[in-house]
Amino acid sequence: MGQRLFSTLLLWAIVGTTVGYFRTEGALVLITLLSVLTLREFYQLMHASGYDPFDKFGIALGGFITLGPWLQIQFGWSSALLLPLGVIVFAIRLLGERTPENRVESLSSTLLGLAYVPVMLAYLVAIVTPVPSDTISSSGRLLLCLWLIIVTKFCDMGALISGLAFGRTKMSPQISPKKTWEGAAGGVVLAMGAGAFVAWLARDYFPLHMTPVTAAFMAVPIALIGIVADLVESVLKRRAQMKDSGSTIPGIGGMFDLSDSVILAAPIGYFLFRLP
Repeated sequence: MGQRLFSTLLLWAIVGTTVGYFRTEGALVLITLLSVLTLREFYQLMHASGYDPFDKFGIALGGFITLGPWLQIQFGWSSALLLPLGVIVFAIRLLGERTPENRVESLSSTLLGLAYVPVMLAYLVAIVTPVPSDTISSSGRLLLCLWLIIVTKFCDMGALISGLAFGRTKMSPQISPKKTWEGAAGGVVLAMGAGAFVAWLARDYFPLHMTPVTAAFMAVPIALIGIVADLVESVLKRRAQMKDSGSTIPGIGGMFDLSDSVILAAPIGYFLFRLP
């Protein structure tokens, strides 16, 4: 627990310093780095599961997919073409670089990684990227992104603490034996409180509809989908027979263990923020 707390504080210090000094550009670098490292660990899980994804080109393409919304605003490049391009390249490589026994698994695991990680995390980039028709400042966009991450991480923390203190009823013993309904409820409640508090602090920057009360209720679907995302990662790790997705972060595990709840929450948050 001590290592986890130290790593958490250090990560928040890195995020705060980077975004504070480098603003939107710093956020874009952090999101892309998070996406690339998460996708790398996703493909490692696929290899451990007996599949053989095209990881190197997949990771490189994943970086561009993550930055797609920013590339479209800056250069007019349609990010919608990136994933189809990947499908074409992988389909061609499949015929000459894989055996009949693993061709289907190679293609499906590669594309699943791209769809599950960079396509979803690209919504974080869409949240922080200013657009010409903006009704919100660039600082407001950064704070919305931080709000989303804070809500998901506080749900994780609340679920852990509540589960240890009150956990009795197993949520999904075959997938994640330690998760309980009591822990999930505590996580949602803490996420609502964190969402309301951050909305109050950032009230001068947030959209008018995001009052503290509204933000508390908006935190509920964010927290719930974050719990689902955590279970999905547990499914992948159990299939690969791995406890953690990596060992990058002491006390937490890998980057996928850090980003799992944010992955599915990102598009939900973008929708709820009603950004142009």
